[in-house]
Amino acid sequence: MIDLDFLERLIQAIDQSSIDSIEIERGGTKVRIGKTPPQTVAPAAAMPVPMAAPAPAAAPAAAPGPSASEAAPEAGAPASHLVDVTSPMVGTFYRAPAPDAPSYVDVGSTVGQGDTLCIIEAMKLMNELEAEISGTVAEICVDNAEPVEYGQVLFRIDPS
Repeated sequence: MIDLDFLERLIQAIDQSSIDSIEIERGGTKVRIGKTPPQTVAPAAAMPVPMAAPAPAAAPAAAPGPSASEAAPEAGAPASHLVDVTSPMVGTFYRAPAPDAPSYVDVGSTVGQGDTLCIIEAMKLMNELEAEISGTVAEICVDNAEPVEYGQVLFRIDPS
């Protein structure tokens, strides 16, 4: 177990330094201390670009009106009205509660505020990620059982 005085001194040291977060294991106990609170939903313009994003496929130049706007989210550039749902932690992304269970959501699913979108496993703990807005799932940006980073875009939701 970690001593409470040690934790208090560690928090003060982190607060006074330029370090954003630290994770320590001591005596079989792991503790993570961070200055920046996790964000789960943010506008698309404010989110960082995922590090390992695949190159978007080229859209046909001669595509007429509606099909060109429908192809925009699939091409990797989110439409301006879509809201990104990002990972609040580093872990493993799971679309369903168990390997043989159906996915929580699919592209086209309607979700309400508080509905479970996925599970992120971190240090053998299963963390349910809930929708903070109501809308329709426009894109799922991560494959099942894929590792994810803090701030990585997991879903894009159309709030309209």
